[in-house]
Amino acid sequence: MSDPQTRTDRVLTKNEQQALSPQQVLDLLTAGNKRFVEGDVTHRDHRAQIRAAVEGQWPKAVILSCLDSRVPVEDVFDCGIGDLFVARVAGNFVNVDILGSMEFACKVVGARVVYVLGHEHCGAVKGAIDRVELGNLTAVLRAIAPAADEVKDVPGERTSKNERFVHRVAEENVRRTLRRIRAESAILRDLEAAGTIRLAGGMYDMDTGEVTPLA
Repeated sequence: MSDPQTRTDRVLTKNEQQALSPQQVLDLLTAGNKRFVEGDVTHRDHRAQIRAAVEGQWPKAVILSCLDSRVPVEDVFDCGIGDLFVARVAGNFVNVDILGSMEFACKVVGARVVYVLGHEHCGAVKGAIDRVELGNLTAVLRAIAPAADEVKDVPGERTSKNERFVHRVAEENVRRTLRRIRAESAILRDLEAAGTIRLAGGMYDMDTGEVTPLA
């Protein structure tokens, strides 16, 4: 375990960010999640980091996560101030606002990875499966619903009561979101083709805190 008296007061610098490859960033995210799962997280001097980050930010990755309060993104990857851009929306899907934010994060600021993070027992996915309608939430769930239509290989009822079906739809929603990012953002698609960034995704396990990469 880490010495609780040992703290870091640094934030990522521009030179450090630009020296990282996309694979190195993915490795750092994986290592951070391992520390989170094991309870061996980094101890940070947040007051010092706030002051250190005043002049600018150079995060290594942008994470698209669900709104769910049980998925604390920076904690999940053992990251602190200045390490990550985080976009959150129920069901971790993309729209023009999030795509534009990702383009800023990668093209302008230099983030090396775009990571779509889904999770188990997702309420938005369940609502999309059941075709729930409720005010503005209706449009949100309609954006997720096509993922349910694409899952054909799970036996049993195609409702939110079928936990295996819900899990598979949540996985497919992550993959579909990655496909949409590539299809709808020429900037991110070109950066990925050039090897400047990597698009990746994973699923968060509510029981263990572990993030499992999705192929």
